[in-house]
Amino acid sequence: MSNAYDLTQNAPPPGVAPFFGRVRLRTLIVLRWLAVAGQGFTLLFVSLLLGFELPLIMCGIVVAASAFLNIVLVITRDIQRLTSHHEAFVQLAFDVLQLSLLLVLTGGLQNPFVVMIVAPVTIGVAALPPRYALGIGSLALLGMIAMASFALPLPWVDGETLQLPLLYEAGLGIAFVIAVAFTAAYAWRIGQEARRMGAALAATQAILSREQKLSAVGSLAAAAAHELGTPLATIQLTAKEIARDAKDEALKEDAELLVSQSKRCRDILQRLSAQREARDKVHDRIGLRDALDEVCAPVRGLGVSITLRTDGEGSEPMLSRLPEILYGLGNLVENAVEFARDKVVIEGEWTHDTVRVIINDNGQGIAPEILGRIGEPYISLRNGQVGGGLGLGTFIAITMIERLGGGARFANGGELGGALVQIEWPRNRVEAGSEADYEDV
Repeated sequence: MSNAYDLTQNAPPPGVAPFFGRVRLRTLIVLRWLAVAGQGFTLLFVSLLLGFELPLIMCGIVVAASAFLNIVLVITRDIQRLTSHHEAFVQLAFDVLQLSLLLVLTGGLQNPFVVMIVAPVTIGVAALPPRYALGIGSLALLGMIAMASFALPLPWVDGETLQLPLLYEAGLGIAFVIAVAFTAAYAWRIGQEARRMGAALAATQAILSREQKLSAVGSLAAAAAHELGTPLATIQLTAKEIARDAKDEALKEDAELLVSQSKRCRDILQRLSAQREARDKVHDRIGLRDALDEVCAPVRGLGVSITLRTDGEGSEPMLSRLPEILYGLGNLVENAVEFARDKVVIEGEWTHDTVRVIINDNGQGIAPEILGRIGEPYISLRNGQVGGGLGLGTFIAITMIERLGGGARFANGGELGGALVQIEWPRNRVEAGSEADYEDV
């Protein structure tokens, strides 16, 4: 089965993932303006309303530095574009250093706003490659050391000094390190998952888009046949008149040739129109067993015996020929053939309400540590065997099955003892319409 991408690879398809995780410059600027507003309001509130003494001029210069950077960026850069990883790293590093310096001037680790330094670290870990994210985290830890070593006293009520026990300050430092590390790990995990899922969904959408374009070729051919019929009729009529009135024998032969060839073209266009009608009624409808036989065709002859069985209540359902059905089943059948020792059994079942397909192979089955993760893109391990059968292809298959309201369950066992996949759809979501429905199209 030919796919636009190699669906069994463990890396995102080329050209799909480069922009996932990139940060827009406008986002960084807006976040920095929020930080400037919050820092400025807090400094004025503590100094003017609470009456605490603090180095207001120095703190104001530090806050103004962030505002100045934003103004420069707005004037000199296109703020709507995506930043490079290096540029985002430099800006986030500035934010960490600016906030660390502000905290050094206002009490260091004793300042309750010390937790705010986690924000740029989280953004950096979620959006940047590991080496840059590690740099942001290291700057935050260096800032913590500077706070513990060089921080000015925490602003407090006039005539009083807040003196926290050394052990408590050490606990604050440890808690800060743990908070940064935990938040960074959590953000990194979520960011990685989002990038992988985004790339996989993009690949799925690309495949569906390609299939929809291919299915539209028949409609385009029918439209072309209809539109070309009129000018061909005109050509044929004109050629007949020329042949009738021509006195030169050579001219008459050429005109008769034009008449015969235009008639031939009209016959071809009529056949195209008829084939389009036949496609509407026949090609777009396929029996369940025929659909299973079609998805098995590309993997027959690979040294694995494939047995098909179908049974159910009432007449066999006629399915719509949809890429969600054929690609979804095809990828799962390919996985079964890849990991089977020598045999795969595929069963099609139906009731009045559901259509079910069960795929069972006699391989080693799905490793327990992978069984609970099936459906995630870019995993590809089955009982120590490295391959693509449980990677992006399975994610795409599950996504396509679920688009039609269905679901897929994975287990080990069944008749052959290997991997067991059960796919089930509501019958009304996958069954084709009646002949009357197609005649109205």
